[in-house]
Amino acid sequence: FALNDSEARIFHTRHEGGAAFAATESYFASGRPTAVCVTTGPGLLNALTGIFAAKWDGAKVILISACTNPQNNGRWAIQETSHYTMPMDGLFTSGVIFDYAIQVQDCKELDQIARRLELGLTRPQGFVAHISLPVTMQAAKLRLRRDTTCTQVIETPCCTELVDKCLKTLGKEHFAIWVGFGARHASDEIRYLAEKTGAAVMCTPRAKGIFPETHPQYIGVTGAGGNESVEEYFQYNRPAYTLVLGTRLGEASSFWDQKLLPQKGLIQVDVDKNSLGVAYPCAPVIGVLSEVKSFVRRLAEAIDPVGIQERCVVQSLPKPEKIQYRTSGPIRPQALMQAIQDVIIRRSDALVMSESGNSFSWANHYLRFPSPGRYRTSAEFGSMGHMVTGVVGAALAKDAKAVALVGDGAMHMNNEISTAVKYQAKAVWIVLNDSRYGITFQGVTALGRKPFETELPPTNFVKMAQSLGGAGVRLHKESELVFGLKRAMSSKKPFVVDVMIDRDEISPVIRKRASTVKNQLKN
Repeated sequence: FALNDSEARIFHTRHEGGAAFAATESYFASGRPTAVCVTTGPGLLNALTGIFAAKWDGAKVILISACTNPQNNGRWAIQETSHYTMPMDGLFTSGVIFDYAIQVQDCKELDQIARRLELGLTRPQGFVAHISLPVTMQAAKLRLRRDTTCTQVIETPCCTELVDKCLKTLGKEHFAIWVGFGARHASDEIRYLAEKTGAAVMCTPRAKGIFPETHPQYIGVTGAGGNESVEEYFQYNRPAYTLVLGTRLGEASSFWDQKLLPQKGLIQVDVDKNSLGVAYPCAPVIGVLSEVKSFVRRLAEAIDPVGIQERCVVQSLPKPEKIQYRTSGPIRPQALMQAIQDVIIRRSDALVMSESGNSFSWANHYLRFPSPGRYRTSAEFGSMGHMVTGVVGAALAKDAKAVALVGDGAMHMNNEISTAVKYQAKAVWIVLNDSRYGITFQGVTALGRKPFETELPPTNFVKMAQSLGGAGVRLHKESELVFGLKRAMSSKKPFVVDVMIDRDEISPVIRKRASTVKNQLKN
């Protein structure tokens, strides 16, 4: 009741997992921390996948759950949530899942808990917390005894010695810049450094747009769905060093590709010490524990471009060839991406999100963003159902159009169309509908094996949306794409674009990885 009477905006989703994914994307869309409230037992457990995604992606989310009243522990209460039924370590304690977690025993603890949450939410990296409250305590009346003075967190300035060391290491050397999602607040500084030195710039999937993908010094995206132009650049213009900014260089970001290693080593900058030097254990790494923006600013101001610019020969990412739309179906995913680029990216400021699977691969490879904050994907954790529900949280947080590119498998797994309709979220789902788990089918086939249990019954997602109060259009031909996407972007209702794609078109990630995996299996 207190929440209902407060100024907090409250949204009720149809599933706790949807709430957690929506909260994660609400944070990234708005920059404001979000809370997820769940019940005991299955309510708590249902939310965990989305909470894991929040932790992996660096969101700021607080999970508030109910637990069984202490006097009823061990008595098989309905949905009992206690040390008798669940492991306390991990779920109710700080560690791998939660940066801070506590099962509250007394209302007097709440002052200290509020202070710990405040401190966690002011740090530069993500913060995921879990506050578990016994049911009886939720109805207790109390007054926090905190004064009005907020905790002040002073950001540690970038160490001068670290900048000097990096300057000496780079010297007059030819270097490249590898941009990650952790550098999203340093877009201007990175561009200034790149243009001052002439360095080539590549990015991980989550970092698309932080450095303009239309810039002549941009050479492409790495990892899942990456561009061949990056490997070509390293083949013919291998830099002495690579400056890695705000990325762990995990599998989806780099595939740990040895061909992307520079001649002498990496300089890796991150706020998380556990990210430094782990992706390429055999490569020399200078780890810099620092917030990216301040480090790059000081490095750019101090670096002397003379000599570096002379060594840099940048072969920018080539413009994609214009696709002529076919007048008969099915629709090639490449043509769909071209239409999305023309209608949504160029003609609107809508946030574009891609779900794990082939939709993620197609979007990473073909879509190009000229500015930061336009693209979201969850590359590393890669949970199906993330963006089909996250798009609702993003649309509500921005009160603006948010567009999710999703597969039909993910759309079946976990969507919140009903939630979007209830709150009139300006959400759009573009469904790559091939009646199968496409990335699984293509991956297994590429290995020379026979796929099993990858087919799905044909589904009309427009009718699904309409039955829930939304709207939609079903597209069978490429010549319908522009019309269909314009309808979606002008609709006042949550909208589904059901695209019947050509299931025989192999996604970029499968094309790139199949031969590598085959060799691994042989060895």
